[in-house]
Amino acid sequence: ATFQGHLTANGERYDSSALTAAHRTLPLGSHVRVRSLATGKSVVVRINDRGPYVDGRIIDLSYAAAEALGLPDARSMRVEIER
Repeated sequence: ATFQGHLTANGERYDSSALTAAHRTLPLGSHVRVRSLATGKSVVVRINDRGPYVDGRIIDLSYAAAEALGLPDARSMRVEIER
């Protein structure tokens, strides 16, 4: 399933090539650093949507953000978030 072009919680269209993410409580428009515990790589993303609403998940990354972490095809990965 692709979300490309769908509206996000802040009213912009989802762009898989943008460094964005969805989080349940972080302020929309805020920037956080996400680091992959598997690769050690990190990326700064802008929170532009709400979610994920799946148990055990804390953040949903755009394709570009997951790619920057070295795991573009991962369905889920262990990460840490720095505000």
